[in-house]
Amino acid sequence: MHSPRRSPWPRILLVVFALFLLIQVVPFGRAHTNPPVQATPQWDRPVTAQLFARACQDCHSNQTTWPWYSNVAPVSWLVQSHVQEGRSKFNINEPGFGREAHEAAETVEEGKMPDRSYLPLHPEARLTDSEKQQLISGLKATFGESGEDRKNRDGGED
Repeated sequence: MHSPRRSPWPRILLVVFALFLLIQVVPFGRAHTNPPVQATPQWDRPVTAQLFARACQDCHSNQTTWPWYSNVAPVSWLVQSHVQEGRSKFNINEPGFGREAHEAAETVEEGKMPDRSYLPLHPEARLTDSEKQQLISGLKATFGESGEDRKNRDGGED
């Protein structure tokens, strides 16, 4: 007599769940620190500060809001990585504001920021076209323009 074949899905789900539990012990991704604020930009206008807080502050300042899912791997790994990378390039709370502060406006203008992976869980970071233009002009006024922006504006050499 031939016994009926069992579905592999219960075993697969058990393995996936066990792996999910196992990756929770990986130490990366839960070092949620907000270093002391050492600098604060002199914003050109209050609206620039407000738009920056809405769309950029979590990754580009020492005032990150760490949501509950930032404690659950593998999402925690992505969040931690984004914050570390963002702070290393441009951080409004570090002296000098980071090596890419002068490129902040250009990055927003090119649509590279806010990062697309950030937007689904942070709908407040979605900027209207008008808000985006306000943020771009405010970032330029506050942190300066990139060399490429100056070259394009001046029509030639930097």
